Amino acid sequence: MRLPKIAYFTLWFPKPSETFIFREVLNLWAMGLPLKVFTLYGELQKGLSPEMSSIGNENVEHLGVSILKHLPKDIAFWMKREPGATKKLFKTIPIRRWKSVEFGAENIFGFFCGFSLAKRFLEHPFDHLHATWAMGPATAAWVTSELTGIPFSFTCRAGDIYPPDGALSEKIMAAKFVISDNMTNLPYLEDMVPDSKGKIFGIYNGIPLEKAAEAPVLMTPPYKILALGRFDRIKAYHILLQACKILQDSGLNFRLTLAGDGPRKFQLKYLTRKLRLTDRVNFPGFVPYNFVSDLFCHADVFVMSSAVHRTGDRDGLPTVIMEALAHRLPVVSTDVCGIPEVIHDGTTGILVPQNDPDSLAKAILTMIRDRNFALNMARNGRDLVLREFNQERNHRKIFELFLNN
Repeated sequence: MRLPKIAYFTLWFPKPSETFIFREVLNLWAMGLPLKVFTLYGELQKGLSPEMSSIGNENVEHLGVSILKHLPKDIAFWMKREPGATKKLFKTIPIRRWKSVEFGAENIFGFFCGFSLAKRFLEHPFDHLHATWAMGPATAAWVTSELTGIPFSFTCRAGDIYPPDGALSEKIMAAKFVISDNMTNLPYLEDMVPDSKGKIFGIYNGIPLEKAAEAPVLMTPPYKILALGRFDRIKAYHILLQACKILQDSGLNFRLTLAGDGPRKFQLKYLTRKLRLTDRVNFPGFVPYNFVSDLFCHADVFVMSSAVHRTGDRDGLPTVIMEALAHRLPVVSTDVCGIPEVIHDGTTGILVPQNDPDSLAKAILTMIRDRNFALNMARNGRDLVLREFNQERNHRKIFELFLNN
């Protein structure tokens, strides 16, 4: 049987923080799917794990700003070949109420990339286009599809659909199918486009969890608290630091490792000094994927303090939670979006209200004071993620969607 030739659209590939997309592509390649990745942006070289660095460029093409030099000719080509469709695209896509300047720019760049990719795909055709995010990559796939007739699909997660961008409902209507990486998004998306129910699928990310070493979870002072992620507004690490202040004032002997990088790094370091937590908090910076396991194995509790921003921006289901549980590390997190699908309060971890440092501090103390209770929850959590986030099964579901659509 001939397998469909797939073009994968994303912003970057590989990207150190997007191990879930990297693993998805690797497994689809291993299944024999003829898939080529097209990144809207350039090539990343810093922070890559050795496995990511070993990926060749045979099936990966980085577009970047160099694509703009061909853009006038490509638009003129489509204006001549498909004048009606081209005019309609210019009238309906670029001028939108995007949710921010950054994401507006991403969508508009994706819009223009679509013209160049569509022209290229006339000579080197694909059977299907898939975008790994609902914003710029999905816009590029949508434009390419409108011009060439090649069907497209996209995956949505959280920050790319909350709040919805200016064209999300139209992308859903135009797409052949849509994948959500958590189940909480399904009614949200279906309510947005009522006729779309039959083409929106919930498929968890596939994550290599089976060989994760079990953390010893010694629970001896100084107690080791770990948080890991991008330093941005939806992680609400300032709430975690406030919880740590409460723990310090209670006399608890602990150390927090706050690993990661991002736009709020200096704010978090300033807050750490202001709260007089400098001796308690370690900022190791961005940690490449191949060293993350060591962090889990030297921690007693993992904390993800996610919160919904006032704009509606939020986490979906952070992969790092599943990775922590795969290491049998007790997890404390918040009731945001898809997180309760994995952290069942009192069963697989402790779930607390978002933006509540008192509850967060209390939950951490509960874990520390009852090691057996914490380990029982961590074991249950490990069983859940090994069952629900099996990469072979979940990526096979995506493979079959491409096969049957």
